[in-house]
Amino acid sequence: MICGEDVKEQQIISAEVRNLGYSLVDIEREGRGLLRVTIENPDYERMITVEDCEKVSHQLTYTFAVENVPYERLEVSSPGLDRPIKSGDDFVRFAGLEIELKLRIAVGNRKNFKGVLQGLRSGIVNTPDAKFSLLFEASDGSPAELEFSLSEVEKARLVPVIDFKGRKS
Repeated sequence: MICGEDVKEQQIISAEVRNLGYSLVDIEREGRGLLRVTIENPDYERMITVEDCEKVSHQLTYTFAVENVPYERLEVSSPGLDRPIKSGDDFVRFAGLEIELKLRIAVGNRKNFKGVLQGLRSGIVNTPDAKFSLLFEASDGSPAELEFSLSEVEKARLVPVIDFKGRKS
């Protein structure tokens, strides 16, 4: 459950990140006072640079002092190759890509799945009744499909794709 302080903190961070021209991917609180903020460019083709992270870090440090947001260490980063998938919009955006999915409750004695995200199957994207699906390989090697809602997802990440050949012209 999100408490009032967390909602206020999320609103402050989201507004500052958006005002600087970036999109907020995630906010995490870790041990020893670490506050991790993950950002990306709205133009997904443009990678986040160290300068982008530095710009957001400076602005958040100033804003946190003014707004009395508690933290000991601030880390601003890009989502990386194994980007977390958080919202319904993300599950639609990354349809067709391979993901790792961990459910809150096991389905057929299994919580962890790896497969190709199929995107929205029914409902409205960011609502509780929205259903998404994943094509994966069953334990017997046959193709299978899993239908799930956002509330059933504990964690989801893109499977990194690394191309050492470079871009083709």
